[in-house]
Amino acid sequence: MILLKNANYIDFETLEIINVDILVKNGSIEFFPAHSYQGEILETVDCTNKYVTHSFIVGHHHAYSALARGMGAPKKTPENFYEILKYIWWTLDKKLTTEMVEYSGYITAMACAKAGATLAIDHHASPFAIEGSLEILAKTFERVGVSHLLCYEISDRDGAQIAQKGLDETDSYLKNNQGLVGLHASFTLSDSTLKAAALLMQKHNSGVHIHVAEDKYDQEDCRQNHGITVTERLNGFGLLKSSKTLLVHCLHLSEKERKLIASSPSWVVQNTDSNLNNNVGYFSGRELGSNILFGTDGMHSDMLRSMQSAYFVGQNFDPMSPMQAYQRLRNAHRYILQNGFKGDGPDNLVVLNYDSPTPVTAENILGHFIYGINQSHIEHVISNGKLIVKSRAITTLDQEIILKESQKLALVLWKRMRG
Repeated sequence: MILLKNANYIDFETLEIINVDILVKNGSIEFFPAHSYQGEILETVDCTNKYVTHSFIVGHHHAYSALARGMGAPKKTPENFYEILKYIWWTLDKKLTTEMVEYSGYITAMACAKAGATLAIDHHASPFAIEGSLEILAKTFERVGVSHLLCYEISDRDGAQIAQKGLDETDSYLKNNQGLVGLHASFTLSDSTLKAAALLMQKHNSGVHIHVAEDKYDQEDCRQNHGITVTERLNGFGLLKSSKTLLVHCLHLSEKERKLIASSPSWVVQNTDSNLNNNVGYFSGRELGSNILFGTDGMHSDMLRSMQSAYFVGQNFDPMSPMQAYQRLRNAHRYILQNGFKGDGPDNLVVLNYDSPTPVTAENILGHFIYGINQSHIEHVISNGKLIVKSRAITTLDQEIILKESQKLALVLWKRMRG
């Protein structure tokens, strides 16, 4: 049991703020008047002048990209989105080894934890190291203490045999784990693979996790080869019928597609920082309904940053009030709860050492979330009742050892990419 003593607790749903002692135990939390709890505890965290609230969830991540930071320019400078994929990400994922997948998982899970995210929804790709890759990632996340909802990115871009390996890895993993059926994007998927993915989705009572209309290329390819839009194609295979389905990006949609998505139980994941980086366009939630949440697309692991980017960039393209931005940040919890996934119980908390120069109240807390609170204020993180970040340091493993090894592996990966 952990006691968070004299904390200013922010209810993540009502935004009410109360000064209490918080006892974290057995998948639950209990409140007592501040300074009053006298029972048995394993550890006490002094939260005087600090704020405690529910932790965050990364709605769309790419752990496989963790070793890319700082790598050199590709052999050919990409001139469009398709070439960004071809010369950077598809070059990288082909060169990943099992060990690189493992350390990418460690790095990503640690980054999530230090940014206050205790659950990550990840979309993995390693076409020449597929078998067992999801179990490897799962173990790394669990060792750090971060819950997960994983999938493998099934695609025909490397041939039918590798697509089948992706289907097999998904089937094997979902037999014993919560997860999703991962798909790359319409333009790299054949009808036969989409049909097989739909059957897997039904078999495991799951949903798909797929990039949708991230760039105009996806729509152009679909209209040219299938005579319909991307969303219509996916809907034709029944992929939008599940409330577990995640449609990622959704930038270049027709009015008909927007209404189709809004009338379905599926969810949309917005990734503003990645969209800016790839220069693919700007997200708008217009007519998409309320099932919108935030992801990072592997750019980072910081959900506060994702919310703030979406809010500020959206002023011209997707105007939101601070409350609407905050609701999208917290919609991931609704997605997890609605679909019965584990890992987001009440004993998932962040302690914010937020020395605000102005009063913090229930009436103005949204302004603090948009304009003030950031990752630097995250001091402690509790995941599933366990203190996994203490005084901004990972407690569950030796971060220095992991980072030294990952730096070596990054150099090996970059060399393989140049070969």
